[in-house]
Amino acid sequence: MQFKDYYATLGLPSSATPEEIKRAYRKLARKYHPDVSKEPDAEARFKDVAEAHEALIDPERRAAYDAIAQRHARGQAFEPPPGWDAGFEFSGRGDAGGGGDYSDFFETLFGRARAGAAARPRPGGDHHAKVQIELRDAYLGARRTIALRVPVIDAAGRATLQERQLEVQIPPGVRPGQHLRLAGQGAAGQGGAAAGDLYLELQFSPHPVFRVEGRDVYFELPVAPWEAALGASVTVPTPAGSVQLAVPPASSPGRKLRLKGRGLPGQPPGDLYAVLAIALPPADAPAAEAAYRALAQASAGWDPRSALAG
Repeated sequence: MQFKDYYATLGLPSSATPEEIKRAYRKLARKYHPDVSKEPDAEARFKDVAEAHEALIDPERRAAYDAIAQRHARGQAFEPPPGWDAGFEFSGRGDAGGGGDYSDFFETLFGRARAGAAARPRPGGDHHAKVQIELRDAYLGARRTIALRVPVIDAAGRATLQERQLEVQIPPGVRPGQHLRLAGQGAAGQGGAAAGDLYLELQFSPHPVFRVEGRDVYFELPVAPWEAALGASVTVPTPAGSVQLAVPPASSPGRKLRLKGRGLPGQPPGDLYAVLAIALPPADAPAAEAAYRALAQASAGWDPRSALAG
């Protein structure tokens, strides 16, 4: 997937006003409309122009696009980093205006759920944002301060990102994709009407050790060859603290050892799985080298590649 420079598509600088975007779109739409244009690539150009207009005419989408466009060039290979859109607060949800056929690039940035949502802001409407939380907070619960970047529209109709902070109570047992509702934290009401709500879609920050699948949690557990062969009791981490785990004798790499009920809290709770990996000590000293040679002699006749023979 390639990065799309929507300003270049419309022939505009990034400082263009909303009126300039509208004029450029109308001009190019007339030029490339498939019903009247003689250009050989009119239909494709018309779609590109319509998509660029859809991305830039909405102040909230334009603010989010500008935030990521600063680090990319037109035609450059593009893959949004994990959690790039966390912390953006948008109003409403709905399909893109006109039901256009948008590119994968557009859908990746804005998604069908968010496209066109802010074209007609409603007093007291609900807002939505993605936020990242730590896995440990999902285990134990926590009260955290989160920062959201909120598009604020100025007198010229251009949106700039301003930050606001909120105190959020994270209950134990939340899962990725779950929504928290913050009553009264959405769009302000008018004429004394109540404010809308803010819905936070929770995502877990990448963890160097653990990965989450549903309510279950997995991690790779390195063990020494003698621990795998003879069995051992080892101390292992969990997001809620360390525990003892029994490694059965004759364990092989890839074996999953289950710690029942130590996954994400819930009714019922998930499980925690330790996936065994054999860690080999280096033969970097005479004693270690001699031990490896003794093991080789004791294991004479054993072929670790016997499974490849047939």
